[in-house]
Amino acid sequence: MAPARSFLAPLSRTTVPFTSSVRPSIPQLAFAPLEQLSKRWILRGTKIENKKKKANKNFTNYDLREIEQFSLIDAMHYIRAFEVGRNPTSSKYDLAVRFRTQRSGPVVRNRLRLPHPVKTDIRICVIAPPDSKVADDARAAGASLVGEDEIFAQVKEGVVNFDRCICHIDSLQKLNKAQLGRILGPKGLMPSTKLGTVVSNVAQAVRNMVGGSEYRERDAVVRLAIGQLGFAPEAMQANIKAFMESLRKDIGQMSSEKEVHEVVLSSTNAPGFTLNGEYRGPNSISPKELSGPL
Repeated sequence: MAPARSFLAPLSRTTVPFTSSVRPSIPQLAFAPLEQLSKRWILRGTKIENKKKKANKNFTNYDLREIEQFSLIDAMHYIRAFEVGRNPTSSKYDLAVRFRTQRSGPVVRNRLRLPHPVKTDIRICVIAPPDSKVADDARAAGASLVGEDEIFAQVKEGVVNFDRCICHIDSLQKLNKAQLGRILGPKGLMPSTKLGTVVSNVAQAVRNMVGGSEYRERDAVVRLAIGQLGFAPEAMQANIKAFMESLRKDIGQMSSEKEVHEVVLSSTNAPGFTLNGEYRGPNSISPKELSGPL
């Protein structure tokens, strides 16, 4: 029997060459951009949160256990050392009270008359008819500027020679008509019923304002000039106590939670010292050495 190879050769010569009209189609791959492709591979292995990191609802406060704290006598002692050689009436003690509170919560804002006033040269303006009894009572109580149209004209010219402004309730309509809010508003001098500067008893308001101090919370901190460097520790203690009691009343009237976190005493040229709530420490100097000239 002939081998199979002998039949294959003639068969190959007699066959008609055949070309297939059907060509295999190669699917075109839809390549994604490299950035999208990398994200797909990452998403397969790990979970990625595209949401922005949520900000803390509360202000950040540090652990006071890691901070050295001082009694009032010791803090005043160190602060006065930084103020040596300066006029005791030109520099002042400042008190900063920090709260544990929410960023979106209500802020503390009020006015306080300290037992020992820090500012005694405050200039008070009273909006009232200049020839009325209200104006006479305001001047007798200590107002430095009283009137209506004349004061309006000065303010519009940019002359603001006062630190506080009170308006009698009968002059409020005339004040609003003068449109001084654009000038007095940014300075915090525009009388307002909400702030208690639109009153019917002008004389009483002036007496309360002389020596009074305003405070307002900013970024969870309230700051107030609490005394002059010449003040004795007893006077400083009385002022701090009155201020803290006023803050607690303000906090108690608020709907949101707010607590005192830290109280810091400083001065015009000295750093801050965190107070521990004590009047005098075991190694404190005599309070008599902390009053008078530096």
